[in-house]
Amino acid sequence: MEDTGYANVTIATETSQIEIFGHSIRVSVRRTGRDGPPLLLFNGIGANLELLQPFIEALGDIETVVFDIPGAGASPEPLLPYRLFDMARLANRLMTKLGYEGEFDVFGVSWGGALAQQFAVQYRRRCRRLVLAATSQGMLMVPGRFRSLLKMVSPRRFADPNYLPTIGAELYGGVMRDRPDLLAAHAAQLRSPKGRGYMYQILAACGWTSLWWLPSLRQPALILAGTDDPLMPVINAKLMASLIRNARLHLVDDGHLFIATRAAEIALVVRAFLADDTPQGSSLPFLA
Repeated sequence: MEDTGYANVTIATETSQIEIFGHSIRVSVRRTGRDGPPLLLFNGIGANLELLQPFIEALGDIETVVFDIPGAGASPEPLLPYRLFDMARLANRLMTKLGYEGEFDVFGVSWGGALAQQFAVQYRRRCRRLVLAATSQGMLMVPGRFRSLLKMVSPRRFADPNYLPTIGAELYGGVMRDRPDLLAAHAAQLRSPKGRGYMYQILAACGWTSLWWLPSLRQPALILAGTDDPLMPVINAKLMASLIRNARLHLVDDGHLFIATRAAEIALVVRAFLADDTPQGSSLPFLA
């Protein structure tokens, strides 16, 4: 049980394995009893759910669901490749099995941002609001630095504790350039993904792009982007914000891992967006 500082709110986090479409999925549910829709979070490539816990805790009394993609964290690797469409379908069934029958909010970071976009278009009636962090529109993105992107092809940074300190600054940018202590803290939370699972995540996004259908999204969207992100140049966030009808853009003076390095700050921005009662179809202001 967790004392949140919110009156009459006690939080309980439950972690379990749930069978979905033949996959054993490790899922963590942070139940708060708070009125309002829960928030479903999609993680980055190869990332285990623990990496999002500081951000989730900073969200306060918002009820959250986060899970390990097959082959990442404690979810066993799948036998066969899959597409983002399949993972969106899995996530939808997972939420139903957890007892969430109505609509909910969706958050995706990096690779998980692509999955969040796919979920928003695939399950329009389930996704109330959409938050995209450090991500892009997929294959037709303005690419990041080639040297940084090349290092993402291998999961070595998860498995080799001596490797990440040598590439972290170049890979993630932002405060990671000058704060080896933050990079070490991040590395300590990593769990090595299974080789096939990591490769399947890369394959799932190959050829995928949301560029053609982003204007069809009707959910209010918050787009978060780091101004010093070697992997996802900020121009992609600006392009997505210009294409999505109800979009806000919030720029962060940091790199690719601002969800981890600025968890409390970003949580406040996300909380404000999710609580906003601006009607759908209205023009939402851009944030600096």
